Amino acid sequence: MQKKERNEELEYIDDFENIEEPEESEDNREELEEPEEEYSEGGRRRKKGRKSDTKNAASVAGEFLSWVITIVAAVLIAMFLNRFVLINAEIPSGSMENTIMTGDKLIGFRWSYLFSGPERGDIIIFKFPDDESQNYVKRVIGCPGDTVKIEDGKVYVNGELLEEDYLKETWTVATGPYTFEVPEDSYFVMGDNRNNSYDGRYWTNTYVKKGKILGKAIFRYWPLKNFKILN
Repeated sequence: MQKKERNEELEYIDDFENIEEPEESEDNREELEEPEEEYSEGGRRRKKGRKSDTKNAASVAGEFLSWVITIVAAVLIAMFLNRFVLINAEIPSGSMENTIMTGDKLIGFRWSYLFSGPERGDIIIFKFPDDESQNYVKRVIGCPGDTVKIEDGKVYVNGELLEEDYLKETWTVATGPYTFEVPEDSYFVMGDNRNNSYDGRYWTNTYVKKGKILGKAIFRYWPLKNFKILN
């Protein structure tokens, strides 16, 4: 009897162990899994990725705007300098050889004569008196009130011989005699290449008014190998 009861007990235990848990329906599984999907690490990464894309777009836009501001500022500064501070000039002829050669490019300073006038020997950039649409570059020979006389290829200012070691060659063309009485607030100018210079000796309006002087030529920057401070 006891053996029979023992067998029944073992069978009961065995049956209990073999009991299978009821399977969850697919609908229930999806319902359970949805919250995990929503709050899973992968979901957070996707949200983070969207934020990263937005941040990258903002960074690109900010960098582009920075470049635009830099370029606009550079253009405005260049325009300001060219209009009010510096003047860029290219020499189209040989009238100032050998000081400045044909095709040379130079920089002039507009403020050089802000508080004073040009001095004798200065190289100036100015509006051509006979046609102010053109800019010329010449050397100052006579200042306001001076009497300039040219005789046999020699220049005399107020009776004194002017030393000109900058001339290209022996002066043989249009050597005088000429006399120029320089008006107040005006200047008499000539090129260093006297044999091939269209200057105050020939102009209808002989003198350059101070108000038409654009600046003093400071240095030649092109060609680079011929960089030179002008004097």
